[in-house]
Amino acid sequence: MTSELDSMLRAADCCIVVPTYNNAPFLPALLERLAAETHRVVIVNDGSTDDTRQLLESYENTFLVLHHDQNKGKGMALRNAFRAAWQAGYHHAITIDSDGQHLTEDLPKFLEEVTRHPGSMIVGARNMDQEGVPGKSSFGNRFSNFWFYVETFQKLPDTQSGYRLYPLEPISRMRFHTRKYEFEIEVLVRLAWRGVRIVSVPVSVIYHTDGSRITHFRPFHDFARISVLNTVLVLLAFFYHHPRSFFRSLNWTNIKAFLNKNLLKTEASNAKLAAEVGFGVFMGIFPIWGYQMLAAAFVAHLIRFNKVVVLLASNISIPPMIPFIIYGSYMMGGWVIDTSERPLQFSTEISVADIGIHFTQYLLGAVMLSFAAGIGVGLLLYLLFLLFRKEPLKS
Repeated sequence: MTSELDSMLRAADCCIVVPTYNNAPFLPALLERLAAETHRVVIVNDGSTDDTRQLLESYENTFLVLHHDQNKGKGMALRNAFRAAWQAGYHHAITIDSDGQHLTEDLPKFLEEVTRHPGSMIVGARNMDQEGVPGKSSFGNRFSNFWFYVETFQKLPDTQSGYRLYPLEPISRMRFHTRKYEFEIEVLVRLAWRGVRIVSVPVSVIYHTDGSRITHFRPFHDFARISVLNTVLVLLAFFYHHPRSFFRSLNWTNIKAFLNKNLLKTEASNAKLAAEVGFGVFMGIFPIWGYQMLAAAFVAHLIRFNKVVVLLASNISIPPMIPFIIYGSYMMGGWVIDTSERPLQFSTEISVADIGIHFTQYLLGAVMLSFAAGIGVGLLLYLLFLLFRKEPLKS
């Protein structure tokens, strides 16, 4: 086959992956268009219960066709397709949905982009402002984009698009943990963590407004799975990936550039910059252990604070400081709750009531300390900025 698309696929060592589940009404049109252009296609029938298996019988001599005896989820369909494609000698795979939404005319865009950026992952960016886009899709995309930024410090316009080009070499060396729709988030974030460049290309999408579209996304169950995954990824990001990346990048040149960009030469006013640092310190001490950075990033986004400055300042609760923060919180709480008649002592005679009183003392003290430290640090920095930092000129 010598079509232009086939030549581009061959040059990029690329195949097209089509995961499908009970989409028999739309599948023939897509497969006919692909068959007319190339045979470099991997199809995964993810346990369909309609006529999909019979329909694919006529393509088994044309494409590489895989069948799951039972429905395993889109993530498993993609994982098995990537494994089969890698074993077949392909180095890239473009995933296209089988429900008729993605246009095959956009396939060359991915191949042109990966030629310009070898080894990258290319994500098709839909126009979410076009007419016919479901409201829940638009909200879900904004939600996903925000958490992708929190987890990677990278911005993408469409992190939920299933129209993508994947680099198979790094994927072949990774072990994944998700099986359904959330896999597309896991693989995107973890490739970004591995240093794979993520690039967007605009793609067109057809939204079936007549109700004929077949979707297997379960709003409650799948959104819950995605939320759990994002929680895990955020924790890994802030307790492992981001600190590791930060310390790996430490050298005088990078430190100086970071300080200039976010502190010394930022466009923020002295008052705002001091408030950002003070807010970060406040969130780092506030007693919501395990969620301090997550909450700090979320609130900073809402109030348009520099998230890098806020998150850096919130690291006041690093392990060496934790004992001092807990002790200071407990002592400050003693100003409000008098526990002198029931002193804290570790013995077999301590009661649940004693634990509750002293824990309440700590919580109140931690809230008080977080406010005091945040305001104190903010005011101190503001005074220092007035003395040593030139106020940026207002445009």
